[in-house]
Amino acid sequence: MATTQDCAGDKLVQEKERHVKANARDYNDKFSYADNRIKTSKYNLFTFLPINLFEQFQRVANAYFLVLLILQLIPEISSLSWFTTIVPLVLVLVITAVKDATDDYFRHKSDQQVNNRQSQVLIRGSLQNERWMNVRVGDIIKLENNQFVAADILLLCSSEPYGLCYIETAELDGETNLKVRQALTVTSDLGDIAKLIDFDGEVICEPPNNKLDKFTGTLFWRDNKYPLDNGKMLLRGCVLRNTEWCFGMVIFAGLQTKLMQNCGRTAFKRTSIDKLMNTLVLWIFAFLVCMGVILAIGNTVWESWIGRNFQVFLPRDEFQSSAVFSGFLTFWSYIIILNTVVPISLYVSVEVLRLGHSYFINWDRKMYYSQTDTAAEARTTTLNEELGQVEFIFSDKTGTLTQNIMVFSKCSINGQTYGDVYNEFDQKVEITEKTACVDFSFNPLCDRRFKFYDGSLLEAIKLEDPAVQEFFRLLALCHTVMPEEKSEGHLVYQAQSPDEGALVTAARNFGFVFRARTPETITLCEMGRAVTYQLLAILDFNNVRKRMSVIVRNPQGQIKLYSKGADTIIFDRLDPSSEDLMHTTSDHLSEFAGEGLRTLALAYKDLDEDDFDVWMKKLLFASTEIENREDQQSVLYEEIEQGLKLLGATAIEDKLQEGVPETIACLSLADIKIWVLTGDKLETAMNIGYSCNMLRDDMNEVFVISGHSLVEVQQQLRSAKEHILGLSRVSSAGDVEKTDVLSVDSVFEEAIIAEYALVINGHSLAHALEPQLEHVLLDLACLCKTVICCRVTPMQKAQVVELVKRHKRAVTLAIGDGANDVSMIKTAHIGVGISGQEGMQAVLASDYSFAQFRYLQRLLLVHGRWSYFRMCNFLCYFFYKNFAFTLVHFWYGFFCGFSAQTVYDQWFITLFNIVYTSLPVLAMGLFDQDVNDRNSLRYPSLYKLGQQNLLFNKRQFFLCTLQGLGTSFLLFFIPYGAFSVMVREDGSYFSDQQAFAVTIATSLVIVVSVQIGLDKCYWTAVNHLFIWGSLSVYFAVLFAMQSDGIFGIFPSNFPFVGTARNCLSETSVWLVILLTTVVCVVPGLAVSFLRVNLFPALTDKVRHLQQSRKREGPQEQNLRRVRRTSSRRSAYAFSHQQGYGELITSGKNMRMSKVSSARSPGRTPHSSTWIENMLKRKNEVSCASGESTEAPESGNRAKQKTPKQQPAD
Repeated sequence: MATTQDCAGDKLVQEKERHVKANARDYNDKFSYADNRIKTSKYNLFTFLPINLFEQFQRVANAYFLVLLILQLIPEISSLSWFTTIVPLVLVLVITAVKDATDDYFRHKSDQQVNNRQSQVLIRGSLQNERWMNVRVGDIIKLENNQFVAADILLLCSSEPYGLCYIETAELDGETNLKVRQALTVTSDLGDIAKLIDFDGEVICEPPNNKLDKFTGTLFWRDNKYPLDNGKMLLRGCVLRNTEWCFGMVIFAGLQTKLMQNCGRTAFKRTSIDKLMNTLVLWIFAFLVCMGVILAIGNTVWESWIGRNFQVFLPRDEFQSSAVFSGFLTFWSYIIILNTVVPISLYVSVEVLRLGHSYFINWDRKMYYSQTDTAAEARTTTLNEELGQVEFIFSDKTGTLTQNIMVFSKCSINGQTYGDVYNEFDQKVEITEKTACVDFSFNPLCDRRFKFYDGSLLEAIKLEDPAVQEFFRLLALCHTVMPEEKSEGHLVYQAQSPDEGALVTAARNFGFVFRARTPETITLCEMGRAVTYQLLAILDFNNVRKRMSVIVRNPQGQIKLYSKGADTIIFDRLDPSSEDLMHTTSDHLSEFAGEGLRTLALAYKDLDEDDFDVWMKKLLFASTEIENREDQQSVLYEEIEQGLKLLGATAIEDKLQEGVPETIACLSLADIKIWVLTGDKLETAMNIGYSCNMLRDDMNEVFVISGHSLVEVQQQLRSAKEHILGLSRVSSAGDVEKTDVLSVDSVFEEAIIAEYALVINGHSLAHALEPQLEHVLLDLACLCKTVICCRVTPMQKAQVVELVKRHKRAVTLAIGDGANDVSMIKTAHIGVGISGQEGMQAVLASDYSFAQFRYLQRLLLVHGRWSYFRMCNFLCYFFYKNFAFTLVHFWYGFFCGFSAQTVYDQWFITLFNIVYTSLPVLAMGLFDQDVNDRNSLRYPSLYKLGQQNLLFNKRQFFLCTLQGLGTSFLLFFIPYGAFSVMVREDGSYFSDQQAFAVTIATSLVIVVSVQIGLDKCYWTAVNHLFIWGSLSVYFAVLFAMQSDGIFGIFPSNFPFVGTARNCLSETSVWLVILLTTVVCVVPGLAVSFLRVNLFPALTDKVRHLQQSRKREGPQEQNLRRVRRTSSRRSAYAFSHQQGYGELITSGKNMRMSKVSSARSPGRTPHSSTWIENMLKRKNEVSCASGESTEAPESGNRAKQKTPKQQPAD
């Protein structure tokens, strides 16, 4: 779908307002509006090479090697061949370019797929098939059922009565429930092509913007003006549902559609280690320059004082006229010789490691989801070690944390609970897949997907228990669901929210089947008998009433009021006769809520005919009032909804994905902050927060920010922050006095023991993200354990992520499953896509993808931590060995007249990094692990090393280079000192430079091989093969290259003939090599031994425990969810909008001949603040270790109010 598209930065001229005329392409072309083509690709055939090379040379190392290559092409200063640099450099550039080209090819393919979709456009008097990319602003297009909307269009007419149509906006806001749009009355009869051809209306509206829930415009037609709002627009990314056809006029196209305005740029993502490497390369280059300057000065001095004595038999070249110029040339020569402190093989090795780590993720069977045959996939190879440093996770809710499936789980009827299963000993047993379901075969109209496990409820129905029958009769009557009977007995319900559908489906299966409705009647099938009720009134749900009622007349002529809503609301309106039942039901509700279920209370009332007539007249009068109509209606609703008789309560489960609470608990123990950014309503998000234990009733405070103005939001944010920090110094203007509050915030952030949560609404977030408030928002959010942002647009999601990235300098990860998460996924350092119910848009834009949220735990705590650990150890060792290898030239310079002569044979220099030492360090970087995967999950605190960047930073770099410097010093001076006094077995002196070079080279290879063996934590057969194999290869190549045979073939290329044979045959040389190895290795070994034994880190302790239990084998981590008793939360939290009662009773959404198959949402009111009160209960999630120990919850909670929670809208 087009929702994955990137805005691509094509910024067009700013508009103040838009003028669009229907069926007038020539008129609209004058304004140069964007066409409907979208573009997410970065390159084309002509721009690929320059742009890609420019991007690659932004990496400092690539630019550094390019400069070295140029220097090596100058024969006067180069003592190494140019191909030693150009071959690996070109190899790196080509590999990267091929990878980038492949990625862009798939983006081109996706663009073409979207741009070439077909749409019916009214052109020159007839409907013609056009590609999406050819649709223009002002065109009239026809959409058919289940088609995607091609652009942002103004709805003109549809096949439904009154110009209604139904759309699914999952791609925009993640919601799968249908929404209604209605055309202007004046255009709703333009269904004929002839009328549409003559339509010449002009729309003047707002310029392109990213506000998905707002549109302001005016239609000018036939000398009249008609106001336009968002309820008359169909946005690109929506899908037309349950509507045969509709026509619309294109207002915004392509990159100017609201969807594309909400998409983020495709940023070039680099890890923090990459950025650090850029800095370190600059440092190393500066160090290189310093060494070059020192050696150049030395050469100048040596040439002035000593070198002139050699001019008799070593005359200078003509151009080398002075000692200073000789020093200048020597400087560049040493820059070339010493450049191997950062060899280009480092970057080749890093890419190989990242590729390997990516394959480990792809091959991990523990992240494979068999139900959908979906394996984890690393869609990028450049961010693996960043997975080990994540501090903030930004998660979508619907489809990411939840399955977006509502299930009727339990109920309480007349003081009796149903839904639990008991064994023969009357003990409650856990419901599993093997538990037998209730058999609904007696009911031919049942929904076969519905599962219930307690057979006693069905028995009560069959025994005609009046309370049970009235309970399900209420569920079948009191709702705004629209039925569609596609074939005889095959019912499909369209509900305003999934929980409504779950309740009606439950009634259907238990024998009270909702069959049809008209504006005046509701038809049920009660235990196989058709019963029609006269619908007298719908007392609709809204976010203030938190309940819904219907008044019906049954076939016996009795008038009944049925009501369902939040328990606190219903209980306040009960008749005193229901008091005992209320207490029993209240206990049941607390039990349901303790299991994370959403609850509703159900009640009814018998109405007297005369009293109802009087009340109905008052209601009709109030309905005709222009001012305060809703307030007057609410008073009348309140009047009649008194003296109710309690029936019972329902409990609905919004099924979380498997393992979500445990995953969140484990990630929290790893000091990872999880923020939920969702398009759902505030109450919905909070309910899920409680279900997955992000919100708990023992938290000190849950701050709800819901202000509608900048001042209100500012006051709420600052009040919450003061509450946490214990500050109450407020000036008369309402602002915090100018103190050093901000400077101590970070201290408080670390010191705060109490737990707080922040919940903020979308309209409040828009103000909070203003420059003057964003710091206050961020400070407050970071002081809270949990942050939930609800009703946010895709762009706001990206803005929140960007806010944290910009000011906290922490690694961020965004995870989602829908198109509305794409901008967030692109903005975060790491984007993770869930391949779920809402298509593949998030996956296509992501860096990593898998099927279930719980796999995030393994991705971060195992693969991420291992990748970071391995990469850091690899880099430390690589810098160590290359400083040890290269700086020997520096010490040798003082003994060779600063002549830029190399110590080693040129072939050794060429092969050291790519043959002799490449495989052992690659094996360490690919396979090493400090602790195994089980212990990585059992001890999440191990992850903190990456967050604090302790394993590779500037300090660690300095230490490993210092070790390399010391090793190079010992490697040179121990053999130098030994050679000055050492003699052969025949009494002659070791005086040749070639023997000295072979001794140092052999010592170096052995030292770095021993060192990597000591540095390894985890030995495998591959490690043994690569280390001992590399040593064997070194000696084999050494003797081969210094043999008589190869010298005879290439005498000028292999000057070290016979040196290895003669040198290494001497015992004294091996003693020197042994001494050098021991002296180089022992200090580091002693430091490591003392550190592990005297100051062990958590990693050392866990590794020791792991080794001591190696035979026993530790148990898998057992994160279990402890049952809690919780405050109740109404299932009405899942009703995202005001109810549809008015639309149903008006009949506007009813077909003339049959019942409409879709329901019609009304307008969305401003969200109210959530619940006033919550019952204080204890809720714990513990992470059990191998010793079955559990970390206790933090004690000493601050005293807090224990309000009783009320349900949401």
